[in-house]
Amino acid sequence: MTPSTAHVPIRRITDETASDAEDLLAVEEPLEIVVVARARAEGGRAERAERRLGITMRTPGHDRELAIGLLFAEGVITRAADVVAVEEGAGASGGLVRVTLGDDVLIDLGRTERALAVANASCGVCGKASVDVSAFAPPAPLAAGAPRIAPRVVHGLAARLRAAQPVFGQTGALHAAALFDAGGALVDLREDVGRHNAVDKLVGAALLAGRLPDPGAVLMVSGRAGFELVQKALRASIPVMVAVGAPSSLAAELAAAHGMTLVGFARDARFNVYAGAERVAVPAEAAR
Repeated sequence: MTPSTAHVPIRRITDETASDAEDLLAVEEPLEIVVVARARAEGGRAERAERRLGITMRTPGHDRELAIGLLFAEGVITRAADVVAVEEGAGASGGLVRVTLGDDVLIDLGRTERALAVANASCGVCGKASVDVSAFAPPAPLAAGAPRIAPRVVHGLAARLRAAQPVFGQTGALHAAALFDAGGALVDLREDVGRHNAVDKLVGAALLAGRLPDPGAVLMVSGRAGFELVQKALRASIPVMVAVGAPSSLAAELAAAHGMTLVGFARDARFNVYAGAERVAVPAEAAR
């Protein structure tokens, strides 16, 4: 497997000195995703064939989970049982993942190809003049008011996230996404140069492990919370999302529309709640 970091020669310069040195960078390489599935062909017939969906840029590692998470986020698959086999290998320009789907799965080829366009553009709604947030509902309504999460737990998530980022500690270059329980215990974490990839890897891993849906899950992301990340979290029926950075206005609108708790600026012993404040268990006197 291709390593996730690479040593490169550099010229290190200060105001007074210049010297040759070596630095460690996060690797970014292409990944080709191929799906073997039944799809509607010309004339309305459903035919099984292998289709190359496209190429996305990512940090090598957990490629299987990335492909599964992306297909799940885009609604191509709805459960782990839809996947019959996953093969990893070398493609023409980098890594390759071939996902074989069951006979009962009929894919919309145009939608599936757009999934890769989304991954490459990091924009699930580009080209649209407006967005109907009601169209991005989770598979089932989120449980109202659950889980309850204490402010002290939210305060501690950023430090736990950073402590569990091995490659970020070496390179300072990767985004992270992690699942915690409502008590703040780390369940799983993934890193990638792309924040969308990190979430797809994490959700793909959870889906394959049978951990979704999880009504007590808390998703933490290392950067800002954009629309697409909230959309991916809703698709996975995750009720609470916490970001180190700020959410966008559309992300906050989407979370509020579907009963998700969205927290931003979760650092330095404070945070802001942009939607779903009823899940944050503040003391009664502090709520006044």
